[in-house]
Amino acid sequence: MSNTIVVDKSSKKPGRKKKHRFKRTKGDVAFNILNYSFFIIFTLICIFPFYYLFINTISDNELVRTGQINFLPKGIHFNNYFMLANVNDLGRSAFMSVARTVIGTAAMVFASALVGYLVTKKEMWGRKFIYRFIVITMYFNAGLIPWYLNMSMLGLTNNFWGYVIPAIISPFNIILVKTYIESIPPEMEESAFMDGAGHFTIFRKIIWPLCKPILATIAVFGAVGHWNNFIDSMILMSNKPDLYTLQYRLYIYLQTSNNLAELMRGGQISQAALNAALNARTVKLTVAMITIIPILLVYPFMSRYFEKGIMIGAVKG
Repeated sequence: MSNTIVVDKSSKKPGRKKKHRFKRTKGDVAFNILNYSFFIIFTLICIFPFYYLFINTISDNELVRTGQINFLPKGIHFNNYFMLANVNDLGRSAFMSVARTVIGTAAMVFASALVGYLVTKKEMWGRKFIYRFIVITMYFNAGLIPWYLNMSMLGLTNNFWGYVIPAIISPFNIILVKTYIESIPPEMEESAFMDGAGHFTIFRKIIWPLCKPILATIAVFGAVGHWNNFIDSMILMSNKPDLYTLQYRLYIYLQTSNNLAELMRGGQISQAALNAALNARTVKLTVAMITIIPILLVYPFMSRYFEKGIMIGAVKG
């Protein structure tokens, strides 16, 4: 009598897991369609201003001047970007914007990290008072005129350091760094103390490397603030055009065209002069695009630190 082995072909293969599929209801499908549609439309709305700006910088300048470029570029060329080299003082202004952004952001990040670390040390004299005094400045300030008088007395008007020094201490960033450092296990510092390390050594070799997520986050905040700011150029650098930033140059171009348009409507300027001035519209749009590009390039690479830096920094108050 022979033994027969029956193989069940319907049996599962070893190592293969059964997939669980959830049946979607009509309500789920409708919700997904509405959800995806909303976010797609919202994304297009956010992207369109940058797209509109870009197509106007690469389209025929006469069509741009007459407002005929809305959705698609016409007469594509890139001469506007090359012609920017001939605009007076634009290169100098771009250098000033880059210099204040790099130096100001680096100084702010270092100061925020150092102060944020120091106010976590219980042995620091007057720690609570200093920290609370820093926080109070977030809610109270003297106003624009006392601020200008103070900057003038300190010799920071018509001075490059007027861009950097006032922004070194940022209470909000110090709070973020302090809260982040408090989430680091204290045993790491204690072990370093036992090995003979001092506070500065611990800050340099332990705290600073571990704080990279939050430092990258506040670096983006500081860089965007420095890059986009033009009010301090208008107020503090009024007598020194060499220190004008790129954003303030753009503001001047915008104001010039607006003033000429008002004069034209009042019959105080010829159409030919207005057309010559409005040809600078492409220059303004191109300069605006140039000012946006650095932030668009830097932000995606730094945004991965945002969630980790902000969420960990928000665990404690």
